[in-house]
Amino acid sequence: MMTLTVVTGALDAVGYLGLDRVFTGNMTGNVVILGMGIAAEEGLPVAGPLIALFGYVVGAAVAGRLVQRGERGWGPVVTATLGANAALLAVVATALLLVPTDGQSMGGIAAAATIAVAMGAQASVARFLAVTDMTTVVVTSTITSYASETLFAGGLAWFTHRRLWAVVAIFGGALIGGLMMKLHICVPVFAAAIATLGTALVGHRLWNRVAVMAA
Repeated sequence: MMTLTVVTGALDAVGYLGLDRVFTGNMTGNVVILGMGIAAEEGLPVAGPLIALFGYVVGAAVAGRLVQRGERGWGPVVTATLGANAALLAVVATALLLVPTDGQSMGGIAAAATIAVAMGAQASVARFLAVTDMTTVVVTSTITSYASETLFAGGLAWFTHRRLWAVVAIFGGALIGGLMMKLHICVPVFAAAIATLGTALVGHRLWNRVAVMAA
């Protein structure tokens, strides 16, 4: 889940920096930008955030329906969903490599929307697996829980709790994604595809085994 959170940060960096300020995972940001853009705030996009929001909903809805029909825990459907996400991201990265894409163009909007589909599916998988404080796409609620419940809990909880590291993960992903963008816009997307595929394979092999050991 930490790895997928890093992926979200990297892909949001791609969307915001390279695809006309469109968030691919953080839909709160898209809704706010969309509202300000509709209010005719100069320079803010409307079509990109709106289509990305739609893509995210489609991805979340389809993946949600699929995983809910499967077995509890990490089953084949979860692995297949994350594997499909990795393939989808690889296709987008290849398109961005081969076709020069402006963020305001239809190609740029399509790339952002396609990544958003993958992020919606990822969020549905994370919700299904239900690891506490690890949604992989949202950290506002995590920060609130950390500040109100964990920060002054005593001992080293303020430093060791996963709530803190979930925030660090999405920050680190955005930082790494932004740095990779200096090489080429496709680089962080390829990296996200590899990380997602790796997560699918490791989760498929180890998730349920670790759960049994913990029980």
